[in-house]
This record gives sequence, C-alpha cells and structure tokens, in this order.
Amino acid sequence: MWDIKGKTFLITGGASGLGAQYAKTFLQLGAKKVAILDVAESVGVSFVTSLNETYPGKAVFIKCDVGNEDDIKGAFQKALNDLQRLDVIINNAGIMSDSPDLWRKSCEVNWQGLVSFTMKGVESMRIDEGGAGGTIINIASTAALFKLPTMPVYCGSKLAVIHFSQSLAEPPFFERTGVRILTMCPGPTDTPLLHNLLDRAIDKKYAEEFYAAVPTYTQEVESAVNAVVKMYQEGDCGSIWLSVKNKPAQDITDMFRNFYIELAKVI
Repeated sequence: MWDIKGKTFLITGGASGLGAQYAKTFLQLGAKKVAILDVAESVGVSFVTSLNETYPGKAVFIKCDVGNEDDIKGAFQKALNDLQRLDVIINNAGIMSDSPDLWRKSCEVNWQGLVSFTMKGVESMRIDEGGAGGTIINIASTAALFKLPTMPVYCGSKLAVIHFSQSLAEPPFFERTGVRILTMCPGPTDTPLLHNLLDRAIDKKYAEEFYAAVPTYTQEVESAVNAVVKMYQEGDCGSIWLSVKNKPAQDITDMFRNFYIELAKVI
C-alpha cells in the first residue's frame, strides 16, 4: 500500500469542487504540503488561508491557467520551489463545456494542460535521471466510457486522457522511471461542474431531455474523493479506476486490456 504521510501534492483546479476536497482529505491523512493551482485567484487564496488555519504552513496557492503553457511552466517551477520535492500530481483541472466559445479552451485545459503537467512531473520525478519517483493521478471521466451526444468534445478530451495515460504507463515505464501513472473515471458528482449544463451543451434542444436523467446517477463528493484515496493507496501503474453512484472504487483495468486485446486481433 502506498503511503500518504509526508508526501507533497500539486493539485490543479484545486481551489474548489473535487480539487479542494482532494487537498483537504490528503492533508487530513498526513500529507506534508499541498500546492493548490487554479485560475480563480481570490477563491484559491481564500481556500488556502482556511487550510493553513487548520494545517499551518502546509498549503500554498499558485495562480495558473492550465490551458496556457507559459502559466504552466511558471506555476510548475514555483510549486517545485515551494514544495522542495514533488511526490504527487493530481491533474484535476477541467472545463465541461462544448459551447462555441469554450470548446477549444476545454480541450486546452482537459487534455493539453494535463499532458504538460504529466510530462513535467515525469521529468522531475524519474529515478533514472536523479528523481525520487512519484505518482501522477490523471482525472478522466465516465464521459470517456460512453457516448454523450450533448458534449462530444468533452467526451473526446476525457477519452484522450485515458489513452494517453495507458500508453505512457506501458511497461517498462514504471520500472525505468519509478513514476506511477493512475487514471480515475468519476461519474457525475455533486459539484458546480454539473450546474447549467444546458448552456454548455452542443445541442441545447436535445440536451434538456438527455440531462433529465443525470441527477439519478449523481454521487456525493465524499465518495469520489474516497475513490481517489483508495486508488492512490492500492493502484498499480497504468491502472484505470471507476467511481460511480457512491459505490466503492473499482479497478477496471482488465476491461480495457481485454478491449485492446480484441482490437489487436483485427488490426
């Protein structure tokens, strides 16, 4: 089982929602320090202030637009300077919108920013180049596992997260680098991400009927956070986990491996 105590965390999209709850929970479980990265500066500063009231000196806020490479470079280096050693990255930042004015930004945050933080994390952590190893948790979504016709761009960006993580983690990646890549697919969770979905759909006429079913499948934040903790403690490099309907986290890696095996037969 992988230990949490004494570990340092960098969490993108960490000022609110699931990201904020990840930070609180890992500090409760003994994390040494957390760097909260978010574009929402006032919210982030306020959140980190509250964390430091409970865990003095254990939280730092760094403003970062995860869809901007210059921001990522500066924020990552500042996090390294503040934390001194980086043990865990949680790539949590995300935009759930296929609207005409946001779908491109959604791809930049959900996919390109995640790739950038992952590659910078690997470079910093890898044991074959002087690092101490570590863990990178990439947050995908159940939207990557089924067809969501109201948000095809969002679905595509989250499926890209899964395949990127799987491809990167292919053996002997972990044996060579000491960096563990984990992927979590949370189902709809009771956070602001689910608010105003109609305004963010690619087809509003169809979306109203489609989204009527969403509350039926919504899970509590605590359940989603507990799933990430369990995955961190027990997950093998390259594993994919599922968190839905307030059920215990489930390792679904073998399902994907079987899928790849079947596809390989016809390629």
